[in-house]
This record gives sequence, C-alpha cells and structure tokens, in this order.
Amino acid sequence: MTSSRETVLNRIRASLKDVPPSEKPEDVVVDRGYLHVDESPERERLERFIERVREYKAIVRIARPDGLTEAIAESCAARGVKRLAVPADLPDGWAPPGVELVREPGLSNEQLDGCDGVLTAAALGIAQTGTVVLDSGPGQGRRAITLIPDYHLCVVFQDQVVGLIPEAVVKLQRAAESPDRPITFISGPSATSDIELNRVEGVHGPRTLEVVVVTELDVK
Repeated sequence: MTSSRETVLNRIRASLKDVPPSEKPEDVVVDRGYLHVDESPERERLERFIERVREYKAIVRIARPDGLTEAIAESCAARGVKRLAVPADLPDGWAPPGVELVREPGLSNEQLDGCDGVLTAAALGIAQTGTVVLDSGPGQGRRAITLIPDYHLCVVFQDQVVGLIPEAVVKLQRAAESPDRPITFISGPSATSDIELNRVEGVHGPRTLEVVVVTELDVK
C-alpha cells in the first residue's frame, strides 16, 4: 500500500517531469510586483492589527509598557487562571501574582493539559491579516505549549507589528533557515468546521486567544 507521503511525492515528481535537469530555481523569473512594504503610519498599522485580531474572535487588551504586568494579572484573574504554563525564559516581571507557574522544559502533554492556560511572547504581529506569529524565539517556548492548553495569553509589542505578509516573511528568514525553530501563524482561536459546516473551536489548539498589545500610542 502506498503511503500518503509517497502519493504526494509521486505527484510532485510527475509535475516536474518536463523540467530540464540543469534548470535552477533562479533561472525562472517570478513576478514579485506585489506590495512589499506597508508605508502607512504606525498608529494606523497598529489599529488595523487590533481590529483584525478582534475580527477573528480573539480578545485584545491594550497595555502601556509600564502596565504590562498588571494587564497580564487582570487577564488571568478574569478567567480564574490558577496554573499557567510558561516558557523557561519568561521575561522578568511578567509573572502574575497568585498564579502557579508551570515552567518548561520537560512538561508532558498531560501536565500542559492540566494548566489553565499558557503565557508567551510573540515574534511578530501582521496587521494585514490580524495574525500573531511565533518562531520559537525568546519568551515563546516550544510549539506544544501553545497548542495543548485551552487558553493562550500572548504579548505583542508595538514595534513587532508589521503591515504586510511579505514584511513578516523577511523578518522570519533566520527562523525559517533553522531546523529546530518551527514557525506558527495564529489567526484567532483554533477553529474548524464539520461536514455540515458547524463551527467547532479548540480542536487544533487553544479555544481562547487573548493578545496583550503593548504600546505607548492611544489606540482602542
């Protein structure tokens, strides 16, 4: 019996049959006439990010840099969070008072499932799509800790928000070249639909996504 992997590879080989063996990727001209940089003002870009994150049914909390710890504590208190999974390198000052931190590394799936949520930093935010990007960088931990708990509290700073997907791709180049840094694009809480198109949340990741946007700008 042919595996799914072999089926996909065979289709790729069949599609590439007419490609000369000497041809290199750079020999084929690819039209890159799309917009590469968003030149809109920073406030407009940030407000667009916030608006689109909310459109995905995610919660957005705005915080000043000196109010981040308080914002995290308020988010946890609002959901009654008592146990919070966090990466080993959680930034200083982020730990909410009265909440037990369950730190990586070495947490089992069962331990993660027993947590009320997970708190992480982010790599980027994309205003164009309202997407939060994780690249296994500082303050983010491994991919599993953001997939198993039912609640993900994620901190995104103003200077991490880019306007367009091409800008994000450029910034993620180093992570993409590393075999041990998986990249995760998060557009709202995890959701899918069954055969009757009934929406089901929390199947492939957290049922609830909350994004704390840290900014000195007056945005809503």
